[in-house]
Amino acid sequence: MGEIKVPELAESISEGTVAQWLKQVGDFVEKGDYIVELETDKVNVEITAEDSGVLTELLAGEGDTVQVGETIARLEAKEGASAPAAPKAEEKTAEEAPKQEAAPAQQKTVEEVAPAAEAPQQGNQKQWLIASPAARKAARERGIKLDQVPTTDPLGRVRKHDIDSYADQKSNEQKQQAQASKPANPVSPSPAASENSDKPVERERMSRRRQTIAKRLVEVQQTAAMLTTFNEVDMTAVMALRKRRKDKFFEQHDVRLGFMSFFTKAVVAALKKYPLLNAEIQGNELLIKKFYDIGIAVSAPDGLVVPVVRDADRKTFAGIEGSIVDLAKKARDNKLALKDLQGGTFTITNGGVFGSLMSTPILNGPQVGILGMHKVQLRPVAIDEERIENRPMMYIALSYDHRIVDGKEAVSFLATVKELLEDPESLLLEG
Repeated sequence: MGEIKVPELAESISEGTVAQWLKQVGDFVEKGDYIVELETDKVNVEITAEDSGVLTELLAGEGDTVQVGETIARLEAKEGASAPAAPKAEEKTAEEAPKQEAAPAQQKTVEEVAPAAEAPQQGNQKQWLIASPAARKAARERGIKLDQVPTTDPLGRVRKHDIDSYADQKSNEQKQQAQASKPANPVSPSPAASENSDKPVERERMSRRRQTIAKRLVEVQQTAAMLTTFNEVDMTAVMALRKRRKDKFFEQHDVRLGFMSFFTKAVVAALKKYPLLNAEIQGNELLIKKFYDIGIAVSAPDGLVVPVVRDADRKTFAGIEGSIVDLAKKARDNKLALKDLQGGTFTITNGGVFGSLMSTPILNGPQVGILGMHKVQLRPVAIDEERIENRPMMYIALSYDHRIVDGKEAVSFLATVKELLEDPESLLLEG
């Protein structure tokens, strides 16, 4: 009997949540097949089978939290085995399955997986219901007896969606009964009942990643002395340079020239000038980093993630743009690896792509600085004492940890970023 255990995920991750079982009890799996998808604080991880065999037991349901090293399933390993033909017992109903005496493997599966509920006895025989771990967990939480739940499964197996449908049905029936029992002219109904009883709501469990995001954002605000300083950038020169060079840049590098490479280059140059913004606090010491791994916040299906562009100071504009494109695609496809998200020294976030004109970005701990980009918008700007022109302007914001970064240093850092962006050719001279 083989065991499927939660593998080592990363140095900082000790647990995960079962997001989805990709195989079910009774399924034959080949060595290397994906069995279960785990959701961790940062990425989703798919666990593979180390042996071939039949999956005999699931020890955790979808939504359950599991620890690294914990056994979550059992596999009857069969070396060199190939997928068996579907047994005839699969064609029989759940009521008929316990009566088969010539199928010990099938009988074992039923007894191990589904003793959670017992159907009424008929004669001297007990009839056992087959239910998934997630269904048993949902039934326990809602106080539902499994033998009362109808299922459309040909083998009579109860799934979690059967529990949910049955619970919704019972809830609707109770509402209808309550409505029918109300008096025609109710006397002074309670305000809470009249405001909420008939209002449609939807209750949705927060994903593990969203819970982690919420927890860490609150932790940062509680532990860091966070302040934000603002400035604005005239994007005329950057936009003119992009317009002149974008076609040739794409031909040469097969990647588009965007704003992010300019901002990354400017941030790296400013970090070299003001190194405390590329540091972190460890106890009573400052860890000042002499490398520049810049986190780029991107939107993913389950929330904001911050993959890291490694050694941004050594990359060309094309290298930075290519790295960002690759990481953004991985984020959208939910294919980011843990190594893609770890070890950033400073973060850039661009709320402008969603139309944000100004915002206060929250630190991505343990980092002590984050730069917020915003929407480019035409605004009247005084060129000199006599001229006013409409210029493409962007507000930028720097949130910083005031415990180690003074206001003067933060303001000077942001002013340096502004100066470099308004003279983008100077970025080519920065070492």
